[in-house]
Amino acid sequence: MAITSANQLELLQTAEAVAREKMIDPSLVIEAMEESLARAAKSRYGAEMDIRVSIDRKTGIATFTRVRTVVEEELLENYQAEFTVEQAKQYMDNPQVGDVFEEQVPPVEMGRIAAQSAKQVILQRVREAERDKQYEDFKDRAGTIINGVVKREEYGNVIVDIGSGEGVLRRNEKIGRESYRPNDRIRCYIKDVRREQRGPQIFLSRTAPEFMAELFKMEVPEIYDGVIEIKAVARDPGSRAKIAVISYDGGIDPVGACVGMRGSRVQAVVNELQGEKIDIIPWNEDQPTFLVNALQPAEVSKVVLDDEAERIEVVVPDEQLSLAIGRRGQNVRLASQLTGLDIDIMTEEEESRRRQAEFEERTKLFMDTLDLDEFFAQLLVAEGFTNLEEVAYVELDELLVIDGVDESTAEELQARARDYIEAQNAKAIENAKAMGVEDSLIAFEGLTPQMVEALAEDGVKTLEDFATCADWELAGGWTTVDGERQKDDGILEKFDVGLEEAQNMVMTARVMLGWVDPEELIAQQAEDAEGTEEEGAEA
Repeated sequence: MAITSANQLELLQTAEAVAREKMIDPSLVIEAMEESLARAAKSRYGAEMDIRVSIDRKTGIATFTRVRTVVEEELLENYQAEFTVEQAKQYMDNPQVGDVFEEQVPPVEMGRIAAQSAKQVILQRVREAERDKQYEDFKDRAGTIINGVVKREEYGNVIVDIGSGEGVLRRNEKIGRESYRPNDRIRCYIKDVRREQRGPQIFLSRTAPEFMAELFKMEVPEIYDGVIEIKAVARDPGSRAKIAVISYDGGIDPVGACVGMRGSRVQAVVNELQGEKIDIIPWNEDQPTFLVNALQPAEVSKVVLDDEAERIEVVVPDEQLSLAIGRRGQNVRLASQLTGLDIDIMTEEEESRRRQAEFEERTKLFMDTLDLDEFFAQLLVAEGFTNLEEVAYVELDELLVIDGVDESTAEELQARARDYIEAQNAKAIENAKAMGVEDSLIAFEGLTPQMVEALAEDGVKTLEDFATCADWELAGGWTTVDGERQKDDGILEKFDVGLEEAQNMVMTARVMLGWVDPEELIAQQAEDAEGTEEEGAEA
């Protein structure tokens, strides 16, 4: 076909029709037509020529232009699309390198193959435009709920028609044993939108905790308005869930607002989630208090929190143990997800046995090291003394409060404790030196002889060795592997050295060795402190 006056307007009409059908910009269709006509022209005039086509957006007239660029003589490669300054003088006045010369060429006659090729180009460009529009439409909707219609099911994955595109609800994102038929209506959470080679992929979910949070936002106006905030959600999809809420208005009960009149609001969410039971829990900044709430309906006797390890011990009455753990550990698992802590549950009897074991262990320590009888050692433990250092270096008055202890007895106790500690220190230093530890490490402030011995046993024998250690290597820590927290033992962990203390000691060693400029370190610490204050102010 030729681009003649008879079909000039037809180009615009076709572009408008395609754009309207596909809901894309008409200019994108016209650009695709221009590209396809330019390809056809190149097949007629020569592939090396730079042929460009411009279609007038009002009249539909297609203009074919040959473009040639002025280049330096030694860089001339394509004689059809480039020419030198001398050659350009035939066509241009005072040509310069980089100038472009354009001349119109006659329109081409498109044969069957060229027309088919042009059609493919247009379809491809239209398809790309559709994909771009679909991605733009949905990329900002990630994290929201969408209603759709089931189209089909493939290998357990449900393909959902969501208006201008399709979403995929994978089998592991469905609740329990949900099954759907074509044309069923479905409500899902848009979990992710990705731009991929085959087009945008929209991944849906019904098991995500955020899905429940968004459902409550739809059902509870106070959440939508920001008066009530959902702080955390933990789900065992299709079975049970816990949701923690807080109210910023003292006159509104967050739990009652989420439950609704006669349970109407929470029931609407339960029905959408296939009968999933939902525990609505008041959120509290105090972690132990929040955990007690999270373990409902079980009663909790005592909570012991280990901030550094992010672990928490919960003591419950013997008859409440199975309720606290829940069926197949469900209750404690959800409480752990909700609080972000590892939870150890024990009964009052188990905790009593553990405390008794600790009492006996400390009693034996004082009996063996201070040469005391059992009764006297038990008195020390009962007053809260846990190790020899406390006995050796505590104020004398704190020993005098023990029944039967006078000043001379207290002084004797401290003398025995100090003698034993000094003997142990001397032995540790001797062992460390035998393993090749240098004096610079032995003299390092903050390291006890026992710490130096422990470092030597782990191969840390010089100040340089110590300075290369990471804080977690010394103090220990926790890492998450495949979703499970695992303990990393530290060389100095048994001496109660924390991460911050380990970091300070390592940085001090690096400064002493000249590896770190102390002024830069002070500036960095000041900058970190400012950043922490700003974060606190924003919170």
